[in-house]
Formats: sequence, C-alpha cells, structure tokens
Amino acid sequence: MAGVTKQDVEYIAQLAQLTLDEEAKERLVGELTNILTYVDKLGELDTSDTPPMMHALQMTNVFREDVTEPSLSREEALENAPEHDGEYFLVPRILDTE
Repeated sequence: MAGVTKQDVEYIAQLAQLTLDEEAKERLVGELTNILTYVDKLGELDTSDTPPMMHALQMTNVFREDVTEPSLSREEALENAPEHDGEYFLVPRILDTE
C-alpha cells in the first residue's frame, strides 16, 4: 500500500474544515500511514471460520427493572413553573391556530 501524502492530509483537513500547520501535517502523514498499514495487516488474517457479529464484545441488556415509584404531585410540579393556571403549565404560543 502506498503511504499517505501531504496532499491527502491537506484534502482530509479541508473536508473536515480544519486548519493545520506544517508540523501537524507532517505528523499526520506518518500517523495515517501507520494506521492504514495496520489495517492492511488485519486484512491478511484468515477469518473464514469466524462468525460475523455486530459488536466485538458480548452485549447485555443494561436496563433496570421498570419499577413504579412515587413522583411529584401536580401542585409540587407547578410550584416551580414561571406561569401556571393551577392545573397546567402556561407557555407562550408558538403556533398560529387560526
């Protein structure tokens, strides 16, 4: 595989809307070349006996049980509202309904 050129780095920086100084460009040429070389090495591995998977690690459900707990009463919730009518929050109208 051919290495990454300075022009490649400048093009990628332009796409990402980044401004890079000359030192950063030179550093990225080496780093991106190393990354692509490593990816090429991974391509040489025999994965014919490896089943496809969505994640490299075993995924488990991390959700907690849905348990009903006490919550604020309507009056307590409305206490912190800037405006309310005793039953609902009052907010500025944003849609014209006429």
